[in-house]
Amino acid sequence: MTVKPVDILIHYPLPEAVLESLSAISPRVRLSFHPEDSLSEIPADVIGKAEILLTAKDIPDPEIAPELRWIQFSYAGIDFIRGHPLLEREGFRATTLSGAASPKVAEYALMALLSLGHKLPMMVQYQGKKIWPPDRWKRFQPLELRGSTVGLLGYGSIARELARLLQPFGVKILATKNDLMDLDGDGYIPKGTGDPSGDYFTRLYPPQAVHSVLKASDFVVICVPLTDDTRNLISSRELEIMKPTAYLVAIGRGGQVDEDALLHALREKHIAGAVLDVFNTEPLPQESQLWGAPNLVITPHIAGDTGRYHDLVAELFTENLRRYLMDEDLLNRYDPKKGY
Repeated sequence: MTVKPVDILIHYPLPEAVLESLSAISPRVRLSFHPEDSLSEIPADVIGKAEILLTAKDIPDPEIAPELRWIQFSYAGIDFIRGHPLLEREGFRATTLSGAASPKVAEYALMALLSLGHKLPMMVQYQGKKIWPPDRWKRFQPLELRGSTVGLLGYGSIARELARLLQPFGVKILATKNDLMDLDGDGYIPKGTGDPSGDYFTRLYPPQAVHSVLKASDFVVICVPLTDDTRNLISSRELEIMKPTAYLVAIGRGGQVDEDALLHALREKHIAGAVLDVFNTEPLPQESQLWGAPNLVITPHIAGDTGRYHDLVAELFTENLRRYLMDEDLLNRYDPKKGY
């Protein structure tokens, strides 16, 4: 009996060893490796026969990819696919990299909480001025992470791993989650990480009760996907609700924080400070007033960056490819109704 091959277009710079391991998964696998900058540089017949595509952001038009049934993206957030006609194709699936880089992003968030609470950015400023302030005990008085209340807006893979990392600090963890009845993590979870059974939070809230979380939290971490419901999730009203001693960390997606409102809140000391890794416009324009905002740390969307990124892509794609060939459910399947 002739076995139908599965044509896979790799539009991502995977190492040769990974390509060999993918080919070894099944004799049905037939790889085409084209890590060029644009799909337009790939021969039309290669795209035309591809059943599976591994890519960063490039999405082919349906008419040039008639056989395409699954795209694995190398990003956790793929809001750019919203409304694409491929989503209307019967049997088509899109999957994200959600969860793969969560341990790294959670480490970044933990770093942000500790550095904000212990006034590290302010200390670095005084180092640059070569000044040892005489009122250093008062000026650098920390908000200790131990015993504090941390609000996690969203309880997906990043928040679950951060909750695990926070356990030794004895914090109270307040988290928002869409489905309060489903505590299990249903996406990709690297072995030994996260909160697969929902054991690490202190209290769970529906998204509609986000103000209750903000009022009670010493630190607030945004780690939700970008949807219509989470756009401008933190605006003037939310910043006014937060404690004047509280800190905000944004590691979700750009567009979830009203940047003008945040600028005003920092200038008026409505909150103590913030760390932003994501922005409405990226790169952040040089003329943006955020650059000069008091008690704001800006990083260039690198929370998920790691020297192992290609390995993370390969690990998740390999598992999903095995599932695809076995006709099993794929991990991190994009839901157009939810927007993530």
